[in-house]
Amino acid sequence: MPILAFLEACPGVGLLVSGVILLTVSTVLYAEQIATLAQILPLAFIGAFTSDHLGFYLGRWFGPKFHHTPFAMKRIDKIQKGEAFIAKYGTLSVAGGRLITAVRSLVPMMVGVSSASRIKFTVADILACTIWTTGLGLLIIGLDNLFS
Repeated sequence: MPILAFLEACPGVGLLVSGVILLTVSTVLYAEQIATLAQILPLAFIGAFTSDHLGFYLGRWFGPKFHHTPFAMKRIDKIQKGEAFIAKYGTLSVAGGRLITAVRSLVPMMVGVSSASRIKFTVADILACTIWTTGLGLLIIGLDNLFS
């Protein structure tokens, strides 16, 4: 569970790994009573939180040089969307970025590039991952009820 949550938000990899995989695996584990929500959700939270922080610290490490990397050059449209989102919403962009699939893996890195405070990022990310994990739980329960 934490690996899937990590991969779907991991910088670079998250653009290729869909959150649908995490949702499907979580729902099957829950529906087949292999795992409970109390087991699934904290593990998903840990994976998401870890991935966001990896992105943030990569952004801080690369800084402005990030825009000139081959990775950034290939994804310039998504990066521009992420930067516009961050410029518009500031720290709240961390929570919004976690909920928007297209920029989920890029927003933490872009916040890191912008030299945001580590403490503010961590607090915002705890909130963001809590909201995201709650939504995941509601989707799992809803899909289980749909197929029951």
